[in-house]
Amino acid sequence: MSLIARALEEAGIPTVAMGCAKDIVEYVGAPRFYFSDFPLGNPCGRPHDPESQYQTLKGALGLLASATAPMTTVQNPLRWPGNGEWKADFSNVSQMSPEEIARRREEFERGKEIAKAKLKQETAAE
Repeated sequence: MSLIARALEEAGIPTVAMGCAKDIVEYVGAPRFYFSDFPLGNPCGRPHDPESQYQTLKGALGLLASATAPMTTVQNPLRWPGNGEWKADFSNVSQMSPEEIARRREEFERGKEIAKAKLKQETAAE
């Protein structure tokens, strides 16, 4: 995503990236980055919370309009509910049972097979 944003910027199209993986996005060098300190997969606000989603989008668009320097990061002031323990637990395989790891791996593989089948079907339709 950050690489695409950089290419768009070089073509004269302003961008703002929204994300939860600050270290990765900043390392790649997104021109403007609106960082939400939320679990991965939630860069646009809290699930089922339209107000947080609106505030997050508003903040990102504000960054797009106001950033004056390249590689500008602004942190979303919203916080994930709870005490932040999700940061230590989130997809931490050292805290999962072998059964949970196997279940997640199976779910991931199933998703890949569905995607492959869909791609094959779409390719055949062309």
